Amino acid sequence: MTASVTANEKRDFVKWLLTNFQLKRRESVWILNYLVSHEELLENVHFVEGVEHCPRGMMISTTSSSGAPFRFYKGTIVSADAEKSFHDMRLHPDQPMYIELKFPDKQRVPEFIAVLEDNPFLPMNEELKRMDQATANHVVDHSLKAYQLQQLEKEIDRALDEQDRERFEELSKKYQILQSEVD
Repeated sequence: MTASVTANEKRDFVKWLLTNFQLKRRESVWILNYLVSHEELLENVHFVEGVEHCPRGMMISTTSSSGAPFRFYKGTIVSADAEKSFHDMRLHPDQPMYIELKFPDKQRVPEFIAVLEDNPFLPMNEELKRMDQATANHVVDHSLKAYQLQQLEKEIDRALDEQDRERFEELSKKYQILQSEVD
């Protein structure tokens, strides 16, 4: 996915989309045509996946895709009214607008991949969060035990230096138990 896409690349893509696909709502065609003719808007448009997580976005579907024809997202409000999104877009041309397009096999279409950007608002997958937490816990646990082993080694050395056999045996047992937990 591309980090930064130029307004010209976005314009070329929208023209390609409008030429190659029929949209479910004619208002979607109007919106995309309006974008093509306004540089400032295009600069603030980002084609992403998961637009429902964005603060301001639209989901536009082609006739060959399943699902809703159009959705507008702004904060916690979701609307199927394309005119509201058009009005909002015209009133706030300097604010980012995220657009998700629904059409078949889009992940295999080079024209789409060229303009697709990462969605910074996507929540991290819950399974990944759990795996990250487990990894972090493992690292902390391993580090703590390694530190404890070092401290025991110092105490064992001190017991040897002092020729304290009883303390040496006690610490050696603790060391072996802790070492078996690390392995």
